[in-house]
Amino acid sequence: MPRKQAFVATVTIIILAALLAVVTGKYYARTHPSVSPDLTALRIALGNERRDVTSDIGARNTSDQGQEIDELDYTFEKVRDSYYKPVDDSSLLNGERSGLVSYLKAKHVVASLPTTAQVLHGGSDDEAAANEMLTDAFNAYSTRFPTGDLAYAAMQGMLGSLNDPYTEALTPRDMRALTELMRGGDFGGIGVYIGNDPKTKRIIVLQPIPGTPAYRAGLRAGDVIESVDGHDTKGLDLDFAMGLIRGKAGSTVRLVIERKNATQTVSVVRQVILVPSVSYRMIRGDIGYVQLVDFGDRSARELSDALNALLRQGAKAIVLDLRNNGGGLLQAAVDISSKFIADGPIVSTIDRRGQVETADANQDAIPPRPLVVLVNQFSASASEITAGAIQDSKAGILIGTKTFGKGVVQTIYDLPDGGAVKITTARYVTPAGRDINKKGIAPNISVRMDPRIVGEDLGDRLRGKDVQLLTALHYLNKELASNTR
Repeated sequence: MPRKQAFVATVTIIILAALLAVVTGKYYARTHPSVSPDLTALRIALGNERRDVTSDIGARNTSDQGQEIDELDYTFEKVRDSYYKPVDDSSLLNGERSGLVSYLKAKHVVASLPTTAQVLHGGSDDEAAANEMLTDAFNAYSTRFPTGDLAYAAMQGMLGSLNDPYTEALTPRDMRALTELMRGGDFGGIGVYIGNDPKTKRIIVLQPIPGTPAYRAGLRAGDVIESVDGHDTKGLDLDFAMGLIRGKAGSTVRLVIERKNATQTVSVVRQVILVPSVSYRMIRGDIGYVQLVDFGDRSARELSDALNALLRQGAKAIVLDLRNNGGGLLQAAVDISSKFIADGPIVSTIDRRGQVETADANQDAIPPRPLVVLVNQFSASASEITAGAIQDSKAGILIGTKTFGKGVVQTIYDLPDGGAVKITTARYVTPAGRDINKKGIAPNISVRMDPRIVGEDLGDRLRGKDVQLLTALHYLNKELASNTR
């Protein structure tokens, strides 16, 4: 089967995807010298690509099937050629079939599809066999289910066979959400970070954003969202739950929340939300506190403004809070790290061929100050790049708990329908050469604490609840006292 034209080659984005369902959803980091920093470079289709079955389904599916077969081909080729470990073609084919079978089972249909061995027995090569499997599914089920759904089920199954949580197919809806996140928000919503409680499978509030409708409505960190406009959230996919909460600015969403074993209904009027990456203030005299919630397009600029403001206010030491920060743009991690590291390496990536690419500091650091970086088990991906670089360079110390441990990078390859495939293409190491994947980064000073406290009001935290932050202040005060002797 000849290689399909590179219909997604115009934009390739290298990412670090934390995918921490317990934090805020999907975050990505990218680095590519030819890519514009403006995420509008992503070719995102804004229409409703996943149309319902209509009376002209036969004609529509006939015209769509060629593109969907091309997308499957492209997925097969990219994962086979670019995945950071060797790939077994037969596993991809078995995965494709499993994905289709699972999709049909969820629709209460017992799949009637050839086995991988049967397809290969016909003399097809592996890529042609993948096409034949999907074509058989189209022939058998396209009058009942959208071919786009079948194609994504096949691609998702194929990628799922790698047992890599960061390699997956992204639907057009997923890609629109990605673009929204990396732009820092700018959508109709209520202004709240949510996550999945791994024990109860409920949606919980991690943090309402100050000044937003959620904050004004009195939502608090730790609130359990039991339903959204009547939809029970137990076991609900985090992205789907966020989709329910978001909506047209000016409309109202009704949340049933549980707090301290009591339930209440909270009605919140949506508005256009511009999510900031950074909040900051002076605390305890001459210490500047900066909380970074993600690594988006604007994060480095926001951090630079925050640091400049704190320095003008006389900050002699800095606390950088990366707790519950699931990651973001790789370039943002480099730019943010560079504010504290004068020169030298920030991070190195290593592909399947052993080729190493190193990103160095931008040489625009602020004047050196005593620095503490707060981390916890939900500090991941780009957060770990920054934390690891600061720790290795001895520009500051880490206080908190061991980080999440995501040390692999992904590349997003766009598909013509507005979706994409995301494939792990490399791993990364810290400046000292540490591979932290599935290991995390141990803090210099270990302090355990409930991560939900991070989302509470800073004033309350400073009064004793945030023992990690209080430990940081104690450490910095000792450092400042020592420097004045």
